[in-house]
Amino acid sequence: MRVAIIGHTEWVTFARVPHAPAAGEIVHASESWEELAGGGGVAAAELARLAHAHGDSVMFFSAIGDDEVGARVRSSLEARALDLQLATRRAPHPRAVTLLDDDSERTITVLAPPLGCRGSDALDWSALDACDALYFCKGDAAALREARRARVLVATARVLDVIREAGVFVDVLVRSAHDASELYAPGDLAPPPALVVSTEGAAGGSTITSTGEHGRWVAAPAPASIADTYGAGDTFAAALTYALAAGCDLREALLFAGERGALALGRRGAGR
Repeated sequence: MRVAIIGHTEWVTFARVPHAPAAGEIVHASESWEELAGGGGVAAAELARLAHAHGDSVMFFSAIGDDEVGARVRSSLEARALDLQLATRRAPHPRAVTLLDDDSERTITVLAPPLGCRGSDALDWSALDACDALYFCKGDAAALREARRARVLVATARVLDVIREAGVFVDVLVRSAHDASELYAPGDLAPPPALVVSTEGAAGGSTITSTGEHGRWVAAPAPASIADTYGAGDTFAAALTYALAAGCDLREALLFAGERGALALGRRGAGR
């Protein structure tokens, strides 16, 4: 089985703090560390965990900066034994700062626009003809058109503008019902996605098909010790992509993705 991601990464400084600071306030971190993260980085890590356990392959299409941070990103991705398709940009690789508070919530400050791949990049797009499912979370419209080569195309609602511009059919649109940046309403896309999946955290989530059929699933139990919520959404989307690639029916796929998203709550930061 072959799965893929088209997405972005950031080199993130994580800091554990009692609470996100108010304007003018100083807070002190109890610990801090740096690691590869970002939506594509989290999804790649999750797909690598799942695929390598079953002898499957994972392709990761992205772009990296040409600086020392970009070199660190490349090295981190190579360590995950991914089939890398990376374009290099003449720019510093984006960094971010993420605060993890005592309520396990994350607050993110992105220090530069993300780097996504473009359909015009000299990458092995034809390899996607053999792809069982692909998760798209960052890239231009031309890259999304290339992504449509996959048998199943899953995309995040964070890229609605790219989906509109590309004009491609998306099998599954994944969104958080609690995130204002992931709003979606029927009529927002033409053609409409076959399925819209809305996650609701501890409440599970809901689905609606392009023909108006509604459904729900129950959330998986959270781990006994919750580290933070960073990356849970992209972990869910990546696991859903993997399950659909494997031929699971929708109910199985949603429950599996919910279990994997819950497990992410027990890993600190991006979960390395």
